[in-house]
Amino acid sequence: MAKRKRGPKEKITSLKGMHDILPQDQIYWDKIKESVKKMADNFGYQRIDPPILEKAVLFERTVGDGTDIVEKEMYTFYTKGKERVVLRPEFTASIARSYLEQGLSRWPKPVKLYSIGSVFRHENPQAGRYREHHQIDFEVFGRKDPLLDAQVILLADIILQKLGIKNYHLAVNSIGCPKCRKAYLRTLTNYLKQYRTKLCSDCKRRLVKNPLRVLDCKQEKCQPYIEGAPQIINSLCENCHDHFKAMLEYLDELELQYVIDPSLVRGLDYYNRTVFEFVPDSDSGDKILSASLAGGGRYDGLVRQLGGKKTPAVGFGMGIERLVEELKRKHPLRKKAKKNLIFLIQLGEMGKKKSLRLLKEFQRLGMPITESFGKGSIKSQLKIANKVEAKVALIIGQKEALDNTVIIRDMEVGFQETVAEEKVMEKLKKMLKQK
Repeated sequence: MAKRKRGPKEKITSLKGMHDILPQDQIYWDKIKESVKKMADNFGYQRIDPPILEKAVLFERTVGDGTDIVEKEMYTFYTKGKERVVLRPEFTASIARSYLEQGLSRWPKPVKLYSIGSVFRHENPQAGRYREHHQIDFEVFGRKDPLLDAQVILLADIILQKLGIKNYHLAVNSIGCPKCRKAYLRTLTNYLKQYRTKLCSDCKRRLVKNPLRVLDCKQEKCQPYIEGAPQIINSLCENCHDHFKAMLEYLDELELQYVIDPSLVRGLDYYNRTVFEFVPDSDSGDKILSASLAGGGRYDGLVRQLGGKKTPAVGFGMGIERLVEELKRKHPLRKKAKKNLIFLIQLGEMGKKKSLRLLKEFQRLGMPITESFGKGSIKSQLKIANKVEAKVALIIGQKEALDNTVIIRDMEVGFQETVAEEKVMEKLKKMLKQK
């Protein structure tokens, strides 16, 4: 019987919607994370890292069963122990759960927390939007003062400014509280029913389950009806009206320009009162520019939904991939060469062994040094040394290994000299001090 011929092995690629963060992009990620950490420290936030896996009921109860996240986008599965779990689709519910479970609710108020990490949503991948993406998240628990709303908005604005991102505007709205929203939803539903047959399929479903979500629709066919919808700020109760008015006055005091966007509701059910987004200004139809740079709002009922006491809270999130795309497009960064980088060049087996011992010593002393072990010719190694912008090259061949010497080459001027091995460090320090 003839043996079956095996075809070429299938090429293994990443999963749809997942992506590699490549070395050339790390400079953007580092800049964003460093800026966030600095601002978090300046504003008195402490870091928290909730687990990636959570019980599915956490998000079903808080985010809302009529939202796209719960209906279509969560990665939900059963463990071997038959427990229904989910890859976290967002941070706020996880942090609120931790705030309650870990006793953070007993800390002095306000409790300020931030986190950076992966979130997962099974949505259609687009430029800058992935099924695994990374978010920056800031949350404040324990104070209902509208000043806190203005403060978190200020923090988001400062982070964007520090990153060099400037072409955006702040959109704000109030979606009221359960008390005043109930009457508004009746008004909104009656209005939308007139156009039910003209809405997209998702909005037809939302009209039944949660009419407020219709205002969050991005489908072009629904926009004329959203624009003509009654505005919720005209239905606010006295307390919500006063809260929103005071928040806007604080923004004025901070000289933060804003536009009131009546259709801004955010996509999650736990929000109440203040909602906001930082929206990029664009003169193109690029899809990536339709995504906000940051967004958040107030969620005073979330902790209570999880079994705790009624706890006022406000926060916001930023997508790191979204920020990276914005920086790459408008503010490209160039990786800085390591200061006083030393390049180690070796020739022959004896030179390689001697170089390895020297490399260990330099790393022990914390001096920046790199090499290209495996490259044979001195020409190819010098070419790499130039490419990585090394200031000095140390050359060790067979002769130098036998003589216990090292050739020190100044990469900027091309001058080189042979130095006894025990005097290499002293000579290097003098050379690098002049760089």
